[in-house]
Amino acid sequence: MPDDHAGRGTKPLGFSTRMSHHGRAGAKSPGFVNPPVHRGSTVLFETCEGRRDAAKHRFDQVMTYGTQGGPTHYMLEDMIAEIEGGTRALIVGTGLAAVMVPLLAYLKAGDHCLMPDSVYGPARNLADGLMKGFGIETTFYDPVVDEAEMRALIRPNTKVVYTESPGSHTFEVQDIPALARAAHAAGAKVLMDNTWGFHNFQPFQHGVDVSIQALTKYAGGHSDVLLGSVTVNSPEDSTIVRGASSQLGQFASPDDAWLCLRGLRTLPVRLKQQAENGLVVARWLESRPEVLRVLHPALPSHPQHALYARDFAAPCSLFGFVLQPRYIEADAERLVDGLSLFGIGASWGGYESLALVTSQSITRTAKDPALGGPAVRLHVGLEDPSDLIADLAAGLDALPH
Repeated sequence: MPDDHAGRGTKPLGFSTRMSHHGRAGAKSPGFVNPPVHRGSTVLFETCEGRRDAAKHRFDQVMTYGTQGGPTHYMLEDMIAEIEGGTRALIVGTGLAAVMVPLLAYLKAGDHCLMPDSVYGPARNLADGLMKGFGIETTFYDPVVDEAEMRALIRPNTKVVYTESPGSHTFEVQDIPALARAAHAAGAKVLMDNTWGFHNFQPFQHGVDVSIQALTKYAGGHSDVLLGSVTVNSPEDSTIVRGASSQLGQFASPDDAWLCLRGLRTLPVRLKQQAENGLVVARWLESRPEVLRVLHPALPSHPQHALYARDFAAPCSLFGFVLQPRYIEADAERLVDGLSLFGIGASWGGYESLALVTSQSITRTAKDPALGGPAVRLHVGLEDPSDLIADLAAGLDALPH
């Protein structure tokens, strides 16, 4: 197989080329294009000493027992680490598991965690539920705090500054390098849900210690797998998160891992096309009189567009829009119910378009009343954007005027 970072000369291989060739046999190797699925639980050893030696390296892609992974998991780990710009990745069963494992790895009773108030709902439930029961306190902060404000929020027992940029429903872009400086000055770890910025935001170049991905989304790409990943950039962090994952009994199906590997082969073209489609739809929505604001970081109208332009190579296809104040949530639901090409469902990152009514109350609402109105979150798929626009136009036209 060719070197992942260099072609015949010295020029590094492009992202699309790496996704096509990484983690499989070379183009001229005999055999099937795709690697096989490796399933199993028990690993056999020739001697007791061999088994003891393997156990010492169980976190280093050495097979010891099925729960520690096998060749299919290792191939996916290597590809995710490649995309995220880290050194090691851990594959777990869901995106929420990818949130839980590092939080519980770095936090214990008596510790304090900072989390943005716009955070992914299940992550907030985890903080308010199990983590609180374990004696871990969480403060939900305004996602657009600056470095000085973050320093003021950090306590002597703050061990984790959790970030998610942009926010899951309200799409604030965080100043990750500034927050990382504040966290590291106090000895805290920076965890980031980087699912929106998959490939387009390189977390370890901006001060992140642990990058979290819901591989269910763009990596799988076909709405048929549940997976998550935790990527790190140091051996110490790798040992910590893998140790926690092992103790929590986390495991991902090798069949889902294989499907995710297959999805990654087309990730570059899907990311690019869906981002382009999403921008076409977002720009059109800005022209509609029913729409107060479109919440898309790549639009110049977005309040944190400058941060987005500084830190992200490109957008993804998930964004939202807020209706004019004269509408109520029932109008937003009527709009979504009337769409024919947008499915109504959770998740995103698949090939199909989705729509959800969102009304999450966050601290930003008091400072920005536009965020408090009826809002809709869209995920734009691979459909023709002109068809999606026609569908949305019919829904908006049906609203009361």
